[in-house]
Amino acid sequence: MQRKLEDDRTIYQQIAKTIEDDILKSALKENDVVPSTNQLAKFYTINPATAAKGVNMLVEDGVLYKKRGLGMYVSKGAKETIMKKRKQSFYQDLLINVLIEAEYLHISKEELADMILNNSITNN
Repeated sequence: MQRKLEDDRTIYQQIAKTIEDDILKSALKENDVVPSTNQLAKFYTINPATAAKGVNMLVEDGVLYKKRGLGMYVSKGAKETIMKKRKQSFYQDLLINVLIEAEYLHISKEELADMILNNSITNN
C-alpha cells in the first residue's frame, strides 16, 4: 500500500485506487483480507468514514465483499473487473484526447503508432 495520498482525486477515491492497485499488482489476491477502515484511517491519518466510503465504492463495484464480523475480502474476479473498468477509462479519458490532438496536429495513424512503439517523436 502506498503511504502518501496526494492525487487530484478525493481521498476516498484515492483509497479505492490504492486497493485496486494492490490487487492489480497481486499484493492482494482473491479472498485476501483487506485492511479495515480503521486501519486505513490510522495509516493515512484520515477519518474512518472517508476510508469506509472508498472501501464501499469497491464493494459496489464487486471488487470487495464483506464477511460479517470478519471484514472485507477481495472478490473472485476482482482483478479482471478492475482491468476492464480501467481499460474503459483509459480509452475514454486518455486515448480519445490523444487521437483528437493527433488529428489537430496532422499526425497520421502510422506516425502515432510509431511514436507509441518507439516512444519517440519525429521532427518533420
